[in-house]
This record gives sequence, C-alpha cells and structure tokens, in this order.
Amino acid sequence: MSDTLSKAFKVILVFAIILGGALFLSTKAHAFRMDQLGYTLETRSTPPDWQLADQASGLESPQTVIQTPEQDQCLHCHIAGSNENLWTPLARWSIFGTVALVAAFGVTRSAWVWRKRSEWIPLTTRLGDWVDERYQTKEVLSKALKKPVPSWATRWWYCLGGITAFLFVIQAVTGIMLAFYYQPTPEQAYASIIHIENEVLFGASIRAIHHWSANGMIVMCIAHMLRVFVMGAFKAPREMNWMSGVILLITTLGFGFTGYLLPWDQRAYWATTVGTEIAGGIPDIGELVLVFLRVGWGITEATLSRFYALHVIVLPILVLVMMGAHFMMIRRQGLKDPL
Repeated sequence: MSDTLSKAFKVILVFAIILGGALFLSTKAHAFRMDQLGYTLETRSTPPDWQLADQASGLESPQTVIQTPEQDQCLHCHIAGSNENLWTPLARWSIFGTVALVAAFGVTRSAWVWRKRSEWIPLTTRLGDWVDERYQTKEVLSKALKKPVPSWATRWWYCLGGITAFLFVIQAVTGIMLAFYYQPTPEQAYASIIHIENEVLFGASIRAIHHWSANGMIVMCIAHMLRVFVMGAFKAPREMNWMSGVILLITTLGFGFTGYLLPWDQRAYWATTVGTEIAGGIPDIGELVLVFLRVGWGITEATLSRFYALHVIVLPILVLVMMGAHFMMIRRQGLKDPL
C-alpha cells in the first residue's frame, strides 16, 4: 500500500509542477505584454490609450476602423470576428483540457485509495453496481450479452448485417449534423445545401460521408439478404426474421428516395418526378400512392415537407423498431448453421 501511495504522490507532484510551470510562464508572458502596452495596475480603472496600443501593435484604432467579421459558421469566428488561426483554440483546449482531466483523475484515484485503504475500483464498475443495486439489471443483461458465438459465425460474410447497422448509425450522426443547417423550404433548401458545402466548416465532408454511407447501406443490406437467401436462413423457424429484414430493405430504399429530393435542385426534382410516377404505376393503388407521396398531383413545397418528415422522423422510427425486433429474434433463435 505504501508503494502505491508513493507512486501516486509522485505522479501528482509531476503534474502539479507541469501545471504550475505553465501557469507561471503564461502569467509572465501576459505581464510582459501588458508592460509593452503601458497597462499597469494604476490604469485598470481608466479608459485604454488607443494611440499607445496602435504604436505597440501597428494597427489602427478600433475607434476609427470597424472590422466586419467574415462569414463563417463556427463558434470561434462568431466570438473573435475572424476565421484566421482556427486551430489554435482547439489545440489549446485539447492539450490543457486533457492534462487537466488526467490530473483530476489522478488526484481522485489517489484520494480514493488513501481514504478506502483498498484497491481502486473503476468508475464504470461502480456505476454499474450503483444501477444494479436499484434496478437489478445485471442478471437480465448477462443473459442477453453473455451468449457464446460459434467460431464459424465470425467470418466476414456473417458481418454484413452488422456493417449495415453501423452505416445506419453513421447516417444518423451525420444527418443530425446536416439538419442543424438545412432548411426544408423551397426558397432556402438549395441555398442551405450550398451554404453547407461552401461555408460550414467540414460541411462538404459531412455531406459526402452521409451520401456514401447511404449508398453503402443499401449495398450491404442487399448483400446481407443475398447471403441469408443463399444459405437458406429464411426457412422455418426464421420466417418472421426474414420478413422484418424485407421491411428493413424497403425502408432503406425509402431513405434513399426521400433524401434525394431534399437538395431541391433540377436533378432532385425530376428524379422525384420519375420515382413517384413509377410508384403511381402500382396496380389498383398506384394513384393513391402517388397522391400520398406528392401531397397532390404535382410536386410542390408540400411534397418537400412530406419527404423531409418521412426522411427524418417516420423512417428512422420504423427502422429502429424493426431493427430491435430483428436483433431480438436473432438473439433468441441463434444463427443458421453453415451449409
């Protein structure tokens, strides 16, 4: 125990010296800069001498020059009024924040060991024990999570369904990011897409990830269903699992179809026109489907609102429900033995 405490105190001492030195150097640098500008304790209550600041910095007085912030949608630009040197605040917060978290964790761990006179128990373990003490969740979760997986089920073609689910998570995360800036109106839809592509920091990258993940999700979903069909995993007693997979495939295609209209450009307009005309060719109910999708006989602003609601609300809820049922049935019945 004494060896553990001595090592812990040494670590704390090293971090304290590093943080103290950084604080001392930053204080000295700030004081030196203030001395150059003629800013002393006696002048803190008086207005700043702009001419003296101009001579020290080589810039014109802000009383005569009004600087207009550049148009960029990032937090640093709104605060500082400039998009120069954007990585400095991020690097500063990352470095000093990481050091502070490590130091705080070291102090907390050492204090806990010293007070309890026992080995350190990870925070996740203690949190799990705290929840289990109140809701008795360990027994239920252990039955669901501690299920052995056969070695033949670790081959890559058995992972196609998991890859599809992972791509759906990427779609959800990037879709939420895009929704912060997208405006689902005919007047602002295309302009917001251009704004995301050209002005939002990493906007073009996020939209590209969303686009290619959508294509990959469709490809992986079809490949997964082909694997299930070839290996005969759709037969009894897995009929309902196959049906839920078919619904998930249709929903995935619905994601791609509804998302195609959202940019509201010429390609999106005419692609939606052709797609809804194809849906209108369904026997008996075709006209009803066409009117439901378009909210009328033509593609209008109501169509854009309908597709946006389907894309971000209806289809995600349906996917989550069907994925939950799909995974529960797989967990209950297990995987189909290989051919």
